[in-house]
Amino acid sequence: MSASIIVFFNQSGGVGKTTLTQNIGYHLAQLKRKVLLVDLDPQSSLTTFMGLEPADLDKTVYHAIVHQQELRILSNIHGMDLAPSNIILSKAEMELAGAIMRELRLKQVLEKVQQEYDFILIDCPPSLGILSIMSLVAATHVLIPIQTEFKALKGTQMLLNTILEVLNLANRNLKIAGIVPTMYDGRTAQGEQSLKAINEQLSKIGTVFPTIQRATDFANASQNRKPLALYSPKHPAIKLLQKIAKKLDNLS
Repeated sequence: MSASIIVFFNQSGGVGKTTLTQNIGYHLAQLKRKVLLVDLDPQSSLTTFMGLEPADLDKTVYHAIVHQQELRILSNIHGMDLAPSNIILSKAEMELAGAIMRELRLKQVLEKVQQEYDFILIDCPPSLGILSIMSLVAATHVLIPIQTEFKALKGTQMLLNTILEVLNLANRNLKIAGIVPTMYDGRTAQGEQSLKAINEQLSKIGTVFPTIQRATDFANASQNRKPLALYSPKHPAIKLLQKIAKKLDNLS
C-alpha cells in the first residue's frame, strides 16, 4: 500500500508549520508507522530542527527535483527518515521556469519511494510559488495549520482558492486532511474570537483538529533539535499532538 502524502500548507509564515511537521511525524512513528519527512522550504528549518547543518549538505531535495537525481534520504533521525534541503533550493523556481510539466517533478520523485513508507510529510514554504504547487500536486492530503489571529483568517480564502485550483486542474484526488489551529492564547479576546471563527467557518471544509496553544517549549525543543516529546515528555501539548497523529493514521 502506498504512503499517505500529507503536505503542511499555508502561504503565511510563522504558523507553526515546520514544528507540526516534525512533531506529528514523530508521533506517527511512535505508532510504528514508517515516516519520511520532506523539507521543501529553502529556509531549511525542518532540516535544522532534525539536527543537521543545511550548509554542510552537498546533496538535497533540490538535486532530485531540479536535476532529477535520486532523492537523498537520511535514515532514522528520532525514528523518522528525512529528505533534507538547504538554501540552494531557492534557485529551483528560476531554474525550472521553462521546464515542461515542472509541477510534476516532486510527484515523480516521491513515486519512487512511496511504497517504502506509511506516511510522507511535506513541509512546504510559506508562499504560493512552484514549490508549494509541486507539493499540492504530489500530495494525497493537505493539512492546514492556521494561527489563531484575525489576520491569519483573512488570508485563508486565498489559500483555499489555491487548493481548489490544484484540485480541479492537477490533482483531483487531493483531500483536505483538516485544519490545525496553532499558537492559541486564551488570555486574549482575539485568540478566543479567532478560534471560534475557525471552528465556525473552516469546519465546513474539513476536520478542525485539537488546538495547539502557544508555548515557548516548542521553540526550545526546536533549538535543541528534538521533537517536543523528547525535550519535555510531560508537556500538555503532547497529548494533543498524539490525538492529531492518531486521526491522521485513519486517513482514507
